[in-house]
Amino acid sequence: MPSTNTPLGVELMATGENAGTWGTTTNTNLEMIEQLSSGYVVQTLNAAGAGANTTTLSVSDGATGATLATRVIILGAESAQAITGNKIVTIPLDVETWYFVKNNTSGAYTVQFKYVSGSDSGFTWSTTQKDWRVLYASANDGTNPVLAEVGLTSSPAGSTTEIQFNSSGAFGASSNFAWDGTNVLIDAEGALRLGDNAGSAYVGFKALTTITSDTAYTLTLPVATGGVDEVIKTNGSGTLSWTAMAGGTSWQAVETGTSMTAVAGEGYFIDTTSNVCNVTLPAGTLGDEVSVVDYAGTFDTNNLTVTPDTGEKIQGESADATLTVATERAAFTLAYSGASQGWLLKNN
Repeated sequence: MPSTNTPLGVELMATGENAGTWGTTTNTNLEMIEQLSSGYVVQTLNAAGAGANTTTLSVSDGATGATLATRVIILGAESAQAITGNKIVTIPLDVETWYFVKNNTSGAYTVQFKYVSGSDSGFTWSTTQKDWRVLYASANDGTNPVLAEVGLTSSPAGSTTEIQFNSSGAFGASSNFAWDGTNVLIDAEGALRLGDNAGSAYVGFKALTTITSDTAYTLTLPVATGGVDEVIKTNGSGTLSWTAMAGGTSWQAVETGTSMTAVAGEGYFIDTTSNVCNVTLPAGTLGDEVSVVDYAGTFDTNNLTVTPDTGEKIQGESADATLTVATERAAFTLAYSGASQGWLLKNN
């Protein structure tokens, strides 16, 4: 029975083989095992012409020197090989092992490391990835072999508190982008950019060029979305809320019913042609305003009644007192002044 060879070329001597020469074969096998377990090899890629040229790594049965029988492989050259097209490196279907492989080429081209055939595409360095990778080749007895990158956890980049990001396939960090245990910090006037659907434009938020320690502040957003035509105001300490737009009134459609509840910041055309109408004011907040206009000139025939929210006043009168308007073409605005005087006529 003749000798056989492993997928990586080590000679397995059959009983009775190599009589008188087995020592030479054994020494070669030991040298191959040393090659398999240590050292590295530089593999120049097929540089002939442009396009996806292929470099085939083959087995050297019973001999040292085969690139695929070395764990550490540099593809290209020690000082980077200039290539003029995408490159493919292949290994035989029955090889099952792992590799440290570096793409040491120059030029904007890909390098693919894969089995010689089969549906698996192996691993491909992009045009900008010139780095080391750990790859594992799983032959699966030649059926659907898989060659893939082994996922490893790299050491973080930068200094303590700096947030990690992908920097050309490796961890990156910046002193201007950090985490203090509670807050994300974007320094050096960096902006928080919210991009559009196409990724071609954005809206950014950034700090002023200079902020002193006594003017530093945080804005706390409102708890709800707000009402129509409302604007954001601050309580003086950075807490934001919605309020009716100062100096403007949101006018509503003509009201013909017998009763309605007003909303701060809105104006109402009241039509009492067919019936009286009662307007109930909202719970007052300092500066709130409600405007009313006699739409059809009929307040003298069918009166308008204005009722405050429970426990509140109008024109300083006792709580829950109402205001009756019986003047044709009356138009007025009520402004809330506080609990003491309640809603006061701003104009009439």
